[in-house]
Amino acid sequence: MTREGFSLFAAFRCAGRGIIDTAHERNFHIEFACMLLCIALGFGFGINPYEWLVIVVCFGLVLGGECLNSSIEAIVDLASPEYHELARKSKDAAAGGVLLLSLASLVVGLIIFAPRILCLLGLM
Repeated sequence: MTREGFSLFAAFRCAGRGIIDTAHERNFHIEFACMLLCIALGFGFGINPYEWLVIVVCFGLVLGGECLNSSIEAIVDLASPEYHELARKSKDAAAGGVLLLSLASLVVGLIIFAPRILCLLGLM
């Protein structure tokens, strides 16, 4: 199919399929569970719209990064089925990128939720 004949619906369908493929991976499950925990905490503590905005951006960055990481891993595995040092570097760098996004998101979560949790526990 030519690019001109590729409908917007087909593009969204392909993107959805990519998300579903990535959603079967262990790390995606962990990240998704953390997202659900943050949503529950956000509703439970009644965070403000700006805090929701930051948290939602973090969700998108981490889960989007995981999709990109999975894409890079699949391409590298296709191009280099046997072990190669450059393939390892590529895959490790992609995984490292997701780790950095996840750590930054963890810090955001701690900044938003830790004071509320400590206050709830009477520690602040």
